[in-house]
Amino acid sequence: MEYDAILFDHDGVITTPPPLDLLHAAARQTFVEAGVESPPDRHVEGLALGVTVDWLEDRCAEYGLDRDEFWELRDGTAAAFQREAVREGDKTPYDDVTALDALDHDLGIVSSNQHETIEFVLEHFDLADRFETYYGREPVVESIRRRKPNSHYVERALSDLNAERALFVGDSESDVEAAHNAGIDSAYLHRPHRDGSLSVDPTHELDSLTDLHDLPGVRAAADAGRRGSVTES
Repeated sequence: MEYDAILFDHDGVITTPPPLDLLHAAARQTFVEAGVESPPDRHVEGLALGVTVDWLEDRCAEYGLDRDEFWELRDGTAAAFQREAVREGDKTPYDDVTALDALDHDLGIVSSNQHETIEFVLEHFDLADRFETYYGREPVVESIRRRKPNSHYVERALSDLNAERALFVGDSESDVEAAHNAGIDSAYLHRPHRDGSLSVDPTHELDSLTDLHDLPGVRAAADAGRRGSVTES
């Protein structure tokens, strides 16, 4: 049976992940703009990666910050730093993204990055018209709970595409889990920044996006090969 749609993670699948030092710099800048001049490194690390609502509330209570305002500032700062990385060429699409042009499916993106970051990247590299829908997180605290492996944004994308049988392609365990939680197939994409170890079993494993063409249920586009480049705008 063929897939109705194919969904993709963004960072590490469509484009290179943001450099870790960039995320740390954005987190430190967030603290400074909120009035915390010298946050300890462990708090910078905690704000940059893997934030939980409990951790956020504890830090805001510790520093006397408004939780919602601080999180909105954090996401806005991280998005601004990533836009600059894109402009400077430090965050770019992978070469194998052109393989998506050979797919005869509705395509979508589901990311745990900020929605405004995904929107900017797709527009900057002229990729927006290759996807029928895309989701990143809104700059609200509730989005922390909704990010993968929660299937919230996956299910919204599936609804947009009216898809019952779909495939989700990602480069992390949380992507595989989000697909399973949404009741769809998963494809784990091996990328150099990952060690490939998983505690869950994906439906498929890929070494490149071009390997999608060999999967059962994936259709090739009749005009495959007519497009084949990623441009900057």
